[in-house]
Amino acid sequence: MAKKSVIARENKRKRMVAKYAELRKKLKEAGDYEALDKLPRNSNPIRLHNRCLLTGRPKGYMRKFGICRVKFREMALFGKIPGITKASW
Repeated sequence: MAKKSVIARENKRKRMVAKYAELRKKLKEAGDYEALDKLPRNSNPIRLHNRCLLTGRPKGYMRKFGICRVKFREMALFGKIPGITKASW
């Protein structure tokens, strides 16, 4: 489990990216790079990092499911992810 402060920081960045997305898009289209520089750094989507929704783990993240590989395996084995079964041949 990641530290609560790291998870909170990432959530704050997500909110800030959503808040400034419209303004950032307009400024880019207009080519106003000076105004873009004045926006908060954390409003840039590049600064986001994919993290597991359940644990906050930054590595082993699976985009399709939004969780890390460890939690994915646990949930798949307990049948909590529809359509996922363990391979056997």
